[in-house]
Amino acid sequence: MNEMVRSLGTEPGLSTIGGIDCDLHPASPATATLLPYLDDYWRETFIMRGVDRMSLAMTASPPRAPINVRPDWKAASGFAGDTLEAVRAQALDPFGTRLAICNVLHGSMIMHSDDMAAALCGAVNEWLAREWFDKEPRLRGSIIVSAQNADLAVAEIEKRAADPRFVQVMILAQNDEPLGRRRYWPIYEAAARNKLPLCIHAGGSNRHAPTATGWPSFFVEAYVAQGSIFESQLLSLIAEGVFHKVPDLKVVFAESGFTWLPSFFWRADKTWRGVRAETPWVTEQPSDIVKRHVRFTLQPVEVPLETDALARTLEHIDCDDLLLFSTDYPHAQFEGTKALSVRFGETLSKKILIDNPLATYPRIAADFEKEAAR
Repeated sequence: MNEMVRSLGTEPGLSTIGGIDCDLHPASPATATLLPYLDDYWRETFIMRGVDRMSLAMTASPPRAPINVRPDWKAASGFAGDTLEAVRAQALDPFGTRLAICNVLHGSMIMHSDDMAAALCGAVNEWLAREWFDKEPRLRGSIIVSAQNADLAVAEIEKRAADPRFVQVMILAQNDEPLGRRRYWPIYEAAARNKLPLCIHAGGSNRHAPTATGWPSFFVEAYVAQGSIFESQLLSLIAEGVFHKVPDLKVVFAESGFTWLPSFFWRADKTWRGVRAETPWVTEQPSDIVKRHVRFTLQPVEVPLETDALARTLEHIDCDDLLLFSTDYPHAQFEGTKALSVRFGETLSKKILIDNPLATYPRIAADFEKEAAR
């Protein structure tokens, strides 16, 4: 464990019982496992080309790196979280999780072939519904789509939207172009039309360098650079007018961190005041747009070693609605069940655990209302 994780491990964590975990990762299915969920053409094509023998699991870090999986969550063979029993025993029961959103990180989202990407995304979504949702009522999930072809992505959203257990649409943070570009707008419109937030998750196709100055040499450079990718995408969504065009859209940044927000708010607001004539559709300062439309999953949280530093960061953000509870299972972000630092305090913690997710996910809120009416 790194120094930050060790420091958090020395302090008690707040209870997470009854919380909504907004970022949980079942292991990606083996390609052979997906064959029953593919149509005849793609099943035959994959077998003929030997794709069925490949693993298309996608991970943002080396599979054996300590940051990729907590030691106590490692599987005897294969990837952590590769069975429903493991997810129940390690990610649901210990935290007292009421509902958890499954975000499957799979290589289907980054295929160069638009049609193959769409076929695989559809197979993963069907596998998730049949093998996970049908067997565990605490699970919800993301409709994964490949953002490179908006028409095919929209078709998949419309197909899955009838299943209320899918509660958001997920794409990756690093795509072919900045995510505010118009080529992606039909995806956002389809998500909003079906009352589904858009989850932008860490990761990408790596068709472009993760840094603005080219390809790095080491994993630590690529991992840390994810923060700047999220900043760039957030600014792109604002400046290109996505929230003006799709005013009902909610966006969730997953595994983006959030302690960079104060400096982002200050710089974006200050610069916008000087050049706002260039983007007349941005009618209010960027920080206000973010506070209304964008949410951030809790883990990983870069809690500084100073006891009051997190409190100061939250004061600078000046919005209690932004954070959504997540464990980021099975990644190594904390020890034991200390996913929620005592530094958040009881009042804010309740918002992070329950209130903010309910305000973000209409389908989960509807589930809660139905239960309350019984």
